[in-house]
Formats: sequence, structure tokens, C-alpha cells
Amino acid sequence: MLVREQWLSWGENHPKTQTFFVHAPMKNMNMGLGGSIINDKFAELPNTAIYGDYSYSIFYPNERSLSFGLKAGLTLFTGFLSNIKTMNPEVYDPAFADIPNKVLPNFGVGMYYSSPSYYLGFSVPKLIANKITERGVETTAVSREQMHIYLMGGYVFDISRIIKFKPYFMVRQTMNAPMSIDLTGQFVFADILWLGGTYRIGDAIGAVLQIKATDQLSIGYAFDLSTNEINSSSHEVMLSFDFSFGRGRVRSPRYF
Repeated sequence: MLVREQWLSWGENHPKTQTFFVHAPMKNMNMGLGGSIINDKFAELPNTAIYGDYSYSIFYPNERSLSFGLKAGLTLFTGFLSNIKTMNPEVYDPAFADIPNKVLPNFGVGMYYSSPSYYLGFSVPKLIANKITERGVETTAVSREQMHIYLMGGYVFDISRIIKFKPYFMVRQTMNAPMSIDLTGQFVFADILWLGGTYRIGDAIGAVLQIKATDQLSIGYAFDLSTNEINSSSHEVMLSFDFSFGRGRVRSPRYF
């Protein structure tokens, strides 16, 4: 579970996101199933995404694997655009007409390679650029779901017997927007405490904290501060729990 409150200085209209993920290997350990529910709200634009996930993994010697993923689902989108105050509220603007209960189906793909010490992943979560239209009018701000491309990777260095260092990155690219690059480094102490910092090039700096309270329960917190004209802070809280169901060790990288 993940809760994010972004750009708090914007007041009640700041972006808010609540996310719930679940995933598990099947009896055939090469396959996995999962799902997600993401509730997102920015000003007068609430939406809820519901998706299912499937993965197939090919295992190699020395605990290496190559996985392929498929995602399918839909987003329930609503736009209360008539509540937005314009410079001329007396003049009707059809671009600010409400968008009621729009259903936007979509699907995505991804690949993921991992070993005991490093990983590399690539994904396109939404392949369909759905149009969001109302009364024959499209607005550039909310008219389309754009395709986002993600590239990520990381490595784990053994500093000492109880200290490890994990640098990793994520690159995001979408049409008509600048590329976003996140660089993060975390120190892992005795496999219990994860502490580090993150830098989004030209956009924000932040800190990341995670505690493995038990073998199954992890709790995390992240904070970032915008370095651009937005000049605001964001907060994120994470809660993760692993159920074993008596099935033994799950084949997944320890630090990824």
C-alpha cells in the first residue's frame, strides 16, 4: 500500500494518490499474477485505475531470471471542469464542460532482468493513447492519456558484512514533455534499515527511509522538495506485507 500527498503548498487541490498492489507466484513458479487499484485526484480531475497483471519468468543458473509482463485494465475518469474558476466566469467555455464517468480501457507490457546483485527493467504501462472528449471539444490539458516509457536499473554493493549500498535509477519519457530522470542511493544496514537520498534532475531532491520491522512487514517513508518554480514538498508512506502461506521461499531478488 502506498499513499502520496504531493505539492502540499497548493492547498486542498494538491495531487493525492492512494495505491494498493498485490502479486504472487503461481503453483507453476514461472508464472505470476497480480493486480492494482490506484485512486488519483488532482484538483477537479479524480480517476481510479483498476488493472490485472501477468508475468512469465525464465530462470537461469546463479539465480538469474528474465521476466515478461502483461497488464490490462481500465481507468474510470471524471472531470468536474465547471468548478474551475476562469478569468471570465460569465462567459461559457465548452472546453470547461464536465466530463462524466469516462471509461478508458488500456494494456501495457514490460521486461525485467535480475541477478543477485543487479537488475534492469523496461515497461510501457499504457499503450493506448485514449482520447478524453466532451461535446466535440478537446482540451490539451486533459484530452488524452499519453504513452509513458519507463527504464530502470540498480546494483547492490557489499560495503561490509552488515552494510550494503544500493544505487538505482529510473528514466521516464512521454510525448511533448521533458525526460524525467530519478537517481537514488540507499545504504542498507543489517538488512533492517534502508536510508538514502534521491535526486530528480532539475526538479526535486528528497530522502528515503525504510524499516523491515519483521521478516514479513516493511514500512517506508519518502520526502521530496521541489527545486523548480513549484517550490513545494511531497510526502509518501508505504506499507508492505509478505504472506508465505507455507509455500516456502519465493523466487524474487532480495533487494529489488
